[in-house]
Amino acid sequence: MATAPDTDPGFAHHQAMEMRHRDELEWQTIRWPGETGKMLFHPRQERPTEPNAGILRLEPGAHHPLHYHDFAQVWYILEGTFQIGGRECGPGTMIFHPDPHYEDQFQTKTGGEILIVQYPGPTTGGRPIYEDRFNLQERRPVAAERIER
Repeated sequence: MATAPDTDPGFAHHQAMEMRHRDELEWQTIRWPGETGKMLFHPRQERPTEPNAGILRLEPGAHHPLHYHDFAQVWYILEGTFQIGGRECGPGTMIFHPDPHYEDQFQTKTGGEILIVQYPGPTTGGRPIYEDRFNLQERRPVAAERIER
């Protein structure tokens, strides 16, 4: 039988769950053309292990090039069809990108939505994984992250 958190010393460091609904946020420009998102959870200085988690919405024709990430991530396709690394992926497809990884070329003719969870881990050098990437007026060059084929 479980004991109440206020009477069990094992619960001394317990943190309560948090909930957010996607309708609580506005769509924001993320990084690549045709890509907006609602990041419901986000790593912060005071909580560096909080995942970056939310919904990406991709317009028909959205795409991104091969690029590098120094964190793990999981994608779950909710709707739409996507060409990822030369493979067609549709609703119900889950993709795991290990830490570190090259994220392959990506495009969609249909558009759609993807649930993403990116986990920077406790030792990523202190750089939030999407630092300065939201609502960019002009997208900065990312040449260091691009790989020419």
